[in-house]
Amino acid sequence: MKSIKTFLFVLVTGCILFSCVPARQYQNLESRANENQKKYEELKDANRLLTESNAELEGQLEVLEDKYKRADEEYKESSERLFKSKEQLKRCEENQEDLLAQLAKQQKGSAKESKALLDLIHKTQDNLNLREDEVMGLEQDLKYRIKKLDDLQTEINRRDKRLLELERALAKKDEAVIALKNKVMNALTGFDNKGLSISNRNGKVYVSMDEKLLFKSGSYTVDVRGAQALKQLAQVLSTNKDINIVIEGHTDNVPYKGSGDLKDNWDLSVKRATSIVRILSLDKGIDPQRMTVAGRSKYLPIGTNASAEGRSKNRRTEIILTPKLDELFQILGR
Repeated sequence: MKSIKTFLFVLVTGCILFSCVPARQYQNLESRANENQKKYEELKDANRLLTESNAELEGQLEVLEDKYKRADEEYKESSERLFKSKEQLKRCEENQEDLLAQLAKQQKGSAKESKALLDLIHKTQDNLNLREDEVMGLEQDLKYRIKKLDDLQTEINRRDKRLLELERALAKKDEAVIALKNKVMNALTGFDNKGLSISNRNGKVYVSMDEKLLFKSGSYTVDVRGAQALKQLAQVLSTNKDINIVIEGHTDNVPYKGSGDLKDNWDLSVKRATSIVRILSLDKGIDPQRMTVAGRSKYLPIGTNASAEGRSKNRRTEIILTPKLDELFQILGR
């Protein structure tokens, strides 16, 4: 980022001194490039955050389901204990009734037998009180466990709903990417096998143009055939305003040997990207705030620089199209 800012400062200063283009235009370009680079980094972080959030939600859902399973087992155990205690309570009540009946029969008997029966009744009553307390405690515990199960089920439902919303949003985004790719391919029909390729990776559409389609060797002026391809692409982008655009310039590792304001491959890669931005923004009026310019120099090769074929692949410009992620951000922010 610091390198890009330094380059932009040098570029603007040089252009003020050696061209008739107003300095304010280059200052605006530098400011927009900084803002768009920041948005580009935020989108990269957002895409990573989506993947991490989806994995985290699935992990949390598994934990909640495990908790719900254990709570359900505890609930069943408590229900069984409550049932057994009620059975014991019923038997105690029946025993008490039998003892009272025996006492009535023995009232005419000896005082000793009567006292023994009274003691047994008191003991049975005490046992009955204990059983009643135990049943009340179990009923309270059962109510608590039922509430806990309800709370866990509510949380699971909430997580399921959020996960479903996230999956739907991701699927919607993927559908938008596929539809965008098809539109771009239809718009650029005729440039197949002429230095242009279109692919979708990581939720983005990549339009890769070889150097031979856009520029002469060492130049940053777009030729006629390349300008035509960019204008046809601009027609698609101008009617899809919810697409963010990143233009990346790439070179091989052969040192730049040109003259003028350009010093090295860094300068050349950025200058080529800004040339494309001007065509997209001026021809179809695409909002510059949607576009980010980046120069990657030789540091992101797709082929080996040890062969002429590999170096030719590395000398390219990539236009990266990304649908806006507002809906996904809203889901993640809940």
